[in-house]
Amino acid sequence: MPALKELVDLVHGWYPPATAEDWDAVGLVWGDPEQNVRKVLFAVDPSPEVAEEAADWKADLLVVHHPLFLKPVNGFAATTPKGRTLSTLARSGCALLTAHTNADQAVGGVSEALAITLGLTDLRPIVPAVGEPVDKLTTFVPVDAAPPVRAALAEAGAGRIGDYDFASFTSAPGEGRFRPLDGANPMIGSVGELETVSEVRVEVVLARHLRGAVVEALLATHPYEEPAYDVAELADPGITSSGTGRVGSLPPVTLAEFAEHVAAVLPGTHHGVRVAGDPDRLVRKVAVCGGAGDFLLDRVARSEVDVYVTSDLRHHPAAEFVEKGGPALVDVAHWAAEWTWLPVVSERLEKELGGDVDTRVSTIVTDPWTMHL
Repeated sequence: MPALKELVDLVHGWYPPATAEDWDAVGLVWGDPEQNVRKVLFAVDPSPEVAEEAADWKADLLVVHHPLFLKPVNGFAATTPKGRTLSTLARSGCALLTAHTNADQAVGGVSEALAITLGLTDLRPIVPAVGEPVDKLTTFVPVDAAPPVRAALAEAGAGRIGDYDFASFTSAPGEGRFRPLDGANPMIGSVGELETVSEVRVEVVLARHLRGAVVEALLATHPYEEPAYDVAELADPGITSSGTGRVGSLPPVTLAEFAEHVAAVLPGTHHGVRVAGDPDRLVRKVAVCGGAGDFLLDRVARSEVDVYVTSDLRHHPAAEFVEKGGPALVDVAHWAAEWTWLPVVSERLEKELGGDVDTRVSTIVTDPWTMHL
């Protein structure tokens, strides 16, 4: 039976907290990292009803999309809905973990899950994620000193590329030349005499925020008193499968047919599906954004998509968007769009941990709208 910290590490590996928006509140909200986890419940909202479901099922961990405490609080008494949620979870020994905007743009995240649920293919982000700034360090080392220098650079964090670490490149030996001057204390050679040493060129990439630590590791390990090295800032290649929203394709259908398909494949709510556009318009390319997506309207308007599917569209932005003659709009329930991610992450956890955990997706509809007349 895995410990809570193991599950947290898995979820954070899939949906890194560092990719969350600055205003967001993600990660482990409550729970002992050392406690064992056997049952995991997934839900969109940490509502009191969902907390009761977790307690009744005897879940050890509740994973939610929306944060319980997005804004700072001075307390969480059970006299408030948020306090009741946390009190219920605490009494039952159920931990709480949030993956919000870090799950929105990730591969296997919310917008991607919505796009796949709608049957879209050839997916790409509407706004590709900007990768962490990367540097490349190059140094020249005597042949026999190269292995410990490469190891020191790797231990400092250099050479990490995706799911690989200790990555480096060493070129064939060449000749390094230098002459120690008065005051030098050379490991190789003598003061005043020109020295030639067989050296290799070692290159590693590193996250820019590690630059100081990696250079320090180099200086501490390199056998030379004054080692030669350079650090170059690399351009972002702009090739990424993560990012905000998704664009994909589907076989041609009318807007009316597409809207009916959206209503059929998403979980039902009283909100339903709202459509702005000509019902007979042909739809081939679709943009989606799980959750409130009006912040992407200008970006979508400049694209070549036929329809934009998102939630929480307001009157004036939607009206102005349609008046420009761009893509059609399909507005779906916020909860329904984001719920599509829950089976994805649930199945992912089951595959990763085999029979060590039981998972369950909550079907409690926490969309706030309860009637549509």
